[in-house]
Amino acid sequence: MEMPCMGGKSSAELWQALQLCRATSKQPMSSARTPVQSRPSSAASAVHDSKINENEVKFKIGLCHLAVNDTRAALSEMEGIPSKARSLRMNLTLAKLYRITGYDRVATASYRECLRQCPYVLEAIVALAELGVPSKDIHALFPQGQSKISRSTTDCLDPVRWLQRFADGHSSIATHDYKGGLEHFNNLAQRFPNNTHLLLENAKAEMAIMKNDEAAHSFEKSRQIDQFNISSMDEYAMLLRNRGDHMELNRLVHELINIDSTRPEVWVAAAVYWEMRDDKIRALTYADKSLRVDDRHTSAYVVKGNISLTLNRPEAAVMAFRKAQLLKADLRSYQGLVRAYLAIPKHKEALCAAREAMKAMPQSAKALTLVGDVYAAHQDGRDKARRFYESALRLEPTYLGSVFALADLYGMEGRTEEAILLLQRYLKTWADDALHTKLAQIFAASDKLGDSLFHYQTALSINPANDAAKKGLERLEKQMKGVDPDALEEDEENEGEDPDADAEEGEFL
Repeated sequence: MEMPCMGGKSSAELWQALQLCRATSKQPMSSARTPVQSRPSSAASAVHDSKINENEVKFKIGLCHLAVNDTRAALSEMEGIPSKARSLRMNLTLAKLYRITGYDRVATASYRECLRQCPYVLEAIVALAELGVPSKDIHALFPQGQSKISRSTTDCLDPVRWLQRFADGHSSIATHDYKGGLEHFNNLAQRFPNNTHLLLENAKAEMAIMKNDEAAHSFEKSRQIDQFNISSMDEYAMLLRNRGDHMELNRLVHELINIDSTRPEVWVAAAVYWEMRDDKIRALTYADKSLRVDDRHTSAYVVKGNISLTLNRPEAAVMAFRKAQLLKADLRSYQGLVRAYLAIPKHKEALCAAREAMKAMPQSAKALTLVGDVYAAHQDGRDKARRFYESALRLEPTYLGSVFALADLYGMEGRTEEAILLLQRYLKTWADDALHTKLAQIFAASDKLGDSLFHYQTALSINPANDAAKKGLERLEKQMKGVDPDALEEDEENEGEDPDADAEEGEFL
């Protein structure tokens, strides 16, 4: 169930509506009879007019406050409605307001009340899972009489059973068990094969466990089913950037702007596009524009943090990643926070953030690798770093992040041959362009330029959009010509700041 929407209204119209609601609420609510000539002819209309619902008026005033982002006033108005008189829509709005203002405990109680009124309010199930309510406690809010009809995972799921699976899937995602969440959502997808929400949840879970090809397929299928959907399209934009798909990302941003330019996801996608184009200032402008639209949009803070890091603004990055964590902690915010603290440098804070990630995700190879990264930043911590990287690879042998981190650690210790052997061992069973790129970088650093050239070319033959391989090959060609690869080109030296940093929508063509 979607939240009440006041989209399409100008601020002036909303303010006028708010004043009208206030005026209406000040009128006496007595049932005194009106003059005969002013009475409606119908008895039903007379009853309706004599009983102006004060609670409905308060609700509409609350919606007006919410539409102009005055959440405190909206909450105050909504709390004036007696609890027994609140409809499902009122409870749902109130729960959202409590959550926005940080009152998680009462928000949880309000979402529970929504499910007691109607167990099919999927928004309430998702919110309870994100607020940390265990799935078994959410199950207790569903009708129990039907839950024993079928315990199978076939297409014949009874309504209560698929509600339970839905809750289990979101609870798994909330506790960073992405594989478990993916299993639940895949089972539901067999019953509801063209459900956009399930496809998007699948895509995000697949991204989290580095199944980028599967994630791209899920995102593309969701867009085929609903070409006007904007939810989670900023996540799709990040995936396209990681895959180096410049043209598809450009097309996506252009289409999103034409659909609805008032959504924060649109401007996060625009920020990702300009970040990929190496226009970091313009990218940061769009990230900030997204936050002006919705200052609780988590991915906007993650993107802003990453851009701030590339602009050598680690303190600003810390603030952005911390805000993302408060809204919805995930691995990306932990990784960004660790990188930002190391850049300041604040090694103690970086280690605390990495250990916090490991505590939140005890079965995650990425979290173990993150702790190793902090230790690797100190020469006397490299033995500990190696142990964390090796533990991560035992936990998840196919996680390339740990492989690359261990190879980099060998390189820092001057053990280049061991780094090369490690990467070559993985290449025997996994023809991955990122592996070839990393191997090419190590060969280039060891002045084995011929081997480096071979692996860069192989990486680009596997994935022509591999940006790291493209840039590495350009540097290598300069080295082979005897040119300093770090020397600025003449046009780069004369390059000034783009005067049109605040780009208009028409640029995405």
